[in-house]
Amino acid sequence: MRKIRVEDAVGQTLCHDLTAIMEGGFKGVKFHRGHVVREEDIPELLNIGKGHIFVWEPEADEVHEDDAAIAVSEAMCGENLTCSDPHEGKIDVRAAVDGLFVLDSAALKKINMVGDYTLVCRANHTPVTAGEKVCGARIVPLVTKRETVEKAVAIAKEAAPLMQVLPYKPLKCAVIITGSEVYYGRIKDAFEPIMRKKVADLGGEMLGVEKCPDEMERILSAIEKFKAQGAELILLTGGMSVDPDDLTPGAIKRTGAEIVCRGVPMQPGNMLTIAYLDGTVLMGVPGASMHTPATSMDFFLPRIFAGLKIRPEDIAELGEGGLCMNCKVCLFPRCGFGRR
Repeated sequence: MRKIRVEDAVGQTLCHDLTAIMEGGFKGVKFHRGHVVREEDIPELLNIGKGHIFVWEPEADEVHEDDAAIAVSEAMCGENLTCSDPHEGKIDVRAAVDGLFVLDSAALKKINMVGDYTLVCRANHTPVTAGEKVCGARIVPLVTKRETVEKAVAIAKEAAPLMQVLPYKPLKCAVIITGSEVYYGRIKDAFEPIMRKKVADLGGEMLGVEKCPDEMERILSAIEKFKAQGAELILLTGGMSVDPDDLTPGAIKRTGAEIVCRGVPMQPGNMLTIAYLDGTVLMGVPGASMHTPATSMDFFLPRIFAGLKIRPEDIAELGEGGLCMNCKVCLFPRCGFGRR
């Protein structure tokens, strides 16, 4: 593009939108990109403070901000995402369904290091609802070199999908509530309504709830029963501390399940246990889930319902960001708890 005097611009094509704030409250685009300047436009351009304008040079090896944003957006977006039309060089990427926003953080960083591009996203593994904005894409200058766009697009394609939204699966779920004090009615259980709501909020189907005394064989029998009924997620509450008579983690281990974690670097919810028994996820629920709005359990449940397998490295990295600040009004997941 090149800069010329407005008086010399008749017949030239604007290479970007020209915005204006005018009397009467108008604020917005006065002349659109691609407009061919006419003689009668000159006074209007001068009135909005444009003594010089930039016009397009088709032969230049440059890409307009709109086209640069479109190119990378088309390359980086996977399933269940929609892209807006460019507006003043920016494209909004939004979730098309409720689900989990999944991002290749390393690829995002590479694109933002290419130069000119600025892609800003929600944190990886953030639950989102349909219509929510998950990313804004643009370049900073009005134009960039074609090789810059090609480099950014190549990174996005190599990582494909660089970002996507995974819809929640309607998992078949069960709850096993352990503890002789609850089983024999000495105290009232508080876990069941909480677990039912968490499962329902993610679209799960509750197969049943069973209370067990502090007896290893009874807990194992309940796990086997629900697994035989097709449970894809079994939540085990109670008995999750390090006391010798707390049996839940031992019962999970006795099933022969693949243990991903026995405790996580997150507070509240240090005592979370996650294991895989064939196609069934076993989750030992931390005691804090009974009275705290957001714990490690709430951080991992959306991933499980989205079909992601939890890995040990996913657990280890949570020491950074895993400390809840106990805000007076809990905004989870619209906060930094567990986010990096």
